[in-house]
Amino acid sequence: QVQLVESGGGLVQPGGSLRLSCVASGSIFRVYTMAWYRQAPGKERELVASFTSGGSTNYADSVLGRFTIFRDNAKNTVYLQMNSLKPEDTAVYFCNADIQRRDYYTPRNYWGQGTQVTVSS
Repeated sequence: QVQLVESGGGLVQPGGSLRLSCVASGSIFRVYTMAWYRQAPGKERELVASFTSGGSTNYADSVLGRFTIFRDNAKNTVYLQMNSLKPEDTAVYFCNADIQRRDYYTPRNYWGQGTQVTVSS
């Protein structure tokens, strides 16, 4: 069984910072792309940032210069450092990853349970 578990969400004032963490665990052979998505009430889920196993990163235009995605591959963990937070960053943030299990040759896509980030004065 493979699971993604997020942590680090919470309430923060505009201009503040949070760091989200996502740990992949279970019978893992290899983790490929890891990413963060978010979904605000009444809006579609959107890609925030992604980090491939080869080291390439991609960011949504709305978070460029403010958010940073990074990984600790030894711990199968991906982080999202969020600085200069704005009220419009308020959303449920979901971890996503492509993972190859030890017992199957085809990578599968997994989602975490989500963690709430609220930016409010």
